[in-house]
Amino acid sequence: MASTDETTRKARICEWNEDDRPRERFMRYGPQALSSAELLAILIGSGNSRETAVDLMQRIITDCEGSLNRLGKRSIEQLSRYEGIGPVKAITILAACELGKRRLQETLKNTSIQTAKDVYEYMRLKVMDTMHEQAYVLMLNARLCLMDCVCVSDGGTTQTAVDVRRVLREALLCDGCTRIILCHNHPSGNASPSRQDDRLTEEMARAAKAVNLPLVDHIIVADGSYYSYADEGKLTV
Repeated sequence: MASTDETTRKARICEWNEDDRPRERFMRYGPQALSSAELLAILIGSGNSRETAVDLMQRIITDCEGSLNRLGKRSIEQLSRYEGIGPVKAITILAACELGKRRLQETLKNTSIQTAKDVYEYMRLKVMDTMHEQAYVLMLNARLCLMDCVCVSDGGTTQTAVDVRRVLREALLCDGCTRIILCHNHPSGNASPSRQDDRLTEEMARAAKAVNLPLVDHIIVADGSYYSYADEGKLTV
């Protein structure tokens, strides 16, 4: 059994060989040379009396089945249950996950939206960590480039109420917008539309047509899948 001194020494990354220290490896070889646990260890700075920051973050990621996506869904309270992770470190971890999502979103904005999958790839980054339903309107120009994306409803775990007038107002205020896409998530993981989703799609399509701002699609995003009304031939007015 290891002594207290030995356990304490194990938790001190500063006593590791320089080639093994995350910060030094980052400087020498670049971020791509580090594991996710090592990158997150740099952010939290220290572990606990039994684990280094790297060991602790590796255990947390393992508990998330090796998925940074699942890590980003953890709450501050859930992460704070780990010894050595208080609210401040938990917020730091979740902030890093959010920044990663936003960076990917920036690369997709102003790009051409040609397929429902393009919308899914963009929107899943926005809603992947959300445990309740949200609805968004995506505004496209004549070249089908994404101009803006606005949340128009933030609801409960099983449904969200969408005000059609608000959707149209956001689109009409967006200079250059010529068509729109409605999108919302299903936190349950099942992308199949409900009757309420069908009614909303019909109402939205009629209202959009009336102001010469066609609804291109209504897409439901789930974890790992999506449903497109346009692809399924159900977007008719």
